[in-house]
Amino acid sequence: MAKLNKPSLGTTIRQNSSGVLAALMCIVIGLVIGLIALFIINPEHALVDGFWRILQGGFYDFPYGCGKVLTQTAPLIMTGLSVAFAFKTGLFNIGAAGQYTLGAFGALYFAIVLGMPWWVCLLVSAAFGALWGAIPGIFKAYLNINEVITSIMFNWIGLYLVNEIIYGRGSGVMYDAHNTRTWKLATNAPQAQIPSCGMSELFHTSNTTIAIFLAIIVAIVVWVVLEKTTFGYELKAVGLNKNAARYAGINEKKNVILSMTIAGALAGFGAGLFYLSGGGEWNPLNSTSLPAMGFNGIATALLANSNPIGTIFSSLFISHISVGGAYLPTKYFPSEIADLISGIIIYLCAFSMLFRTLFEKKLIHKKDTANANAEPAAKAVTKPEKEGK
Repeated sequence: MAKLNKPSLGTTIRQNSSGVLAALMCIVIGLVIGLIALFIINPEHALVDGFWRILQGGFYDFPYGCGKVLTQTAPLIMTGLSVAFAFKTGLFNIGAAGQYTLGAFGALYFAIVLGMPWWVCLLVSAAFGALWGAIPGIFKAYLNINEVITSIMFNWIGLYLVNEIIYGRGSGVMYDAHNTRTWKLATNAPQAQIPSCGMSELFHTSNTTIAIFLAIIVAIVVWVVLEKTTFGYELKAVGLNKNAARYAGINEKKNVILSMTIAGALAGFGAGLFYLSGGGEWNPLNSTSLPAMGFNGIATALLANSNPIGTIFSSLFISHISVGGAYLPTKYFPSEIADLISGIIIYLCAFSMLFRTLFEKKLIHKKDTANANAEPAAKAVTKPEKEGK
């Protein structure tokens, strides 16, 4: 077998640098357009009461606001990893919202109805998400049906199925008819809450737990699997060229199914992190809306260029400005301004490859210029030596 040529250290650094610069450019342009929108809506309060609060994010109401940011970041890292993992293997997992929905159902059912401890509920949330992710993978592998189509369909199938089971015509065992949501874990299933380890007290919240650390650990594990293992190499090889992978002896059907299954497990695990932390209760009457967390994962994956470690930071940024948008004074601005900024950044991420190419060319041009300047100097040094001979 031919030996693969690994990219040089300099090439890797230039590629990573261009990726970071491209992401920063998307963020800066998105913030500038958001600032312009604030000036159009209310120029008098655009800077102090608008843009500055968005930039402050959770720090505007420290420490409570920072606790909210961490609570939202944990599941967002997981849905971002779900989309990024599929991207890395040549698949587009737009079904993270449905997998997140099934994960939430599994976690809450085992917590409220079966009274299981939090770690069991977390594993179940991942298993339910994995099941829902495997189905589009099977359709893709054996029937060659595009995963985007099946994932979107199963988003809505999962949503209505979960809502119907939880609601149970108003008398479901998981449903609190008085609050029109699932029962609160703090009062009905305290054993299923993820431990806080003092973080709730530190941030003066009731739902800041070790979930953020669990999400970071999973992100590191995903990076190791993709970049340092034979299994990860095979998954990426199938994504790059399915026919070449088959020729090399890789079972492409098995790897397509495994890729979507793992992506689904990550999204479902994210739902477990959120709902088992007490971040909210499921509302089955809100049947026309898929969880935004699933679609926000696409934003974080694009912004991180599908890098599992980068997903941690992009998720933190998206959560930061989202919480900042919630602190906008509604008498001056709608809180959706933060969603506008996020949406623009997502849109610009579609052009991130163009930005990366421009930055890489710039960096290569600088290197070529430096080499060209160094060559005359080298000749000037060697010339006297030749004359002396």
